Amino acid sequence: MSATAPDAVVPDLSKDTSAQGHHRFAGLLFAIASAAAFGMSGPFAKSLLHAGWTPAAAVTGRIVIAALVLLPITVWQMRGRWHLVLPNWRPIAGYGLAGVAGAQLAYFSAIQTLSIGVALLLEYTAPLWLVLLAWVTTRRTPHRLVLLGAAASIVGLLLVLNVFGGAQLSGAGVLWGLVAAGCAAAYFIIASNPGGGLPSLALAGISMQLGALALIVAGLTGIVDVHASTAPVELAGHSTSFVVPLLGIAVISAAFAYVTGVVAARDLGARVASFVALSEVLFAVLFAWLLAGEVPAVIQLIGGFIVIGGVVLVRLGESRDTRLAD
Repeated sequence: MSATAPDAVVPDLSKDTSAQGHHRFAGLLFAIASAAAFGMSGPFAKSLLHAGWTPAAAVTGRIVIAALVLLPITVWQMRGRWHLVLPNWRPIAGYGLAGVAGAQLAYFSAIQTLSIGVALLLEYTAPLWLVLLAWVTTRRTPHRLVLLGAAASIVGLLLVLNVFGGAQLSGAGVLWGLVAAGCAAAYFIIASNPGGGLPSLALAGISMQLGALALIVAGLTGIVDVHASTAPVELAGHSTSFVVPLLGIAVISAAFAYVTGVVAARDLGARVASFVALSEVLFAVLFAWLLAGEVPAVIQLIGGFIVIGGVVLVRLGESRDTRLAD
């Protein structure tokens, strides 16, 4: 037998585990808040599109205003740290061009030829691509709970989005939907990376500036059709100024949503954060009910519970994978 020396320091692993648990719980709250904020974008965007805005105009206005909102926060967080921008140009460019500009432009392009349900379903295959990517790169089969949760989430999404009720398909639309999924997967991977010392809010802010610049250039060069209108819009059964949904989709569903999403991804990791983000669909259905009068069907509610169950299974499987790796 061996005795521990009196002066030996034994690390208290319980404290590390407790701190990690608090981070995970906080990350889960941030992920749900981000999904809820993103879920509100539907009614806001719909009111603008019905008033004559093109999808590119709505996306550009959304990101430009969000970039302006995050600008002072970004400057405050980056004081004395501007030297970190150049070494982190790859995640900044990837987040801004793929996660911000690319994902939204691809999705809005998809819904021009696809039903919203099918387009959302294609975009939300991103978590499955992340599971597959981890499987290929680590050469380790994901825990069976992760695979079961992934399957359950897809089944739940099929029911929530009600894609079988008159779904429309087109080759171009499907391609744009898959591009949106790829951009969304890139968003979760980049957001979950520590970022070489770059603060979470700064990553979201600088990337948002880059995304806004890319969208402005795309509009000025005619790559995308940008047309807006100052006519009143219909929101929650009332006529109001276009400024109301524009600020809502920019401040709540972009600035707040992206910032909380980055924080959540860094606490939870890309795979878990991406599956929790599936709850955006549930919030989208809820806010469509409250703000647009679109009452969800019973089958959609059942699908919502299945999605939640799938997220729980993925989280449990991820935890067991982590313990095995440790």
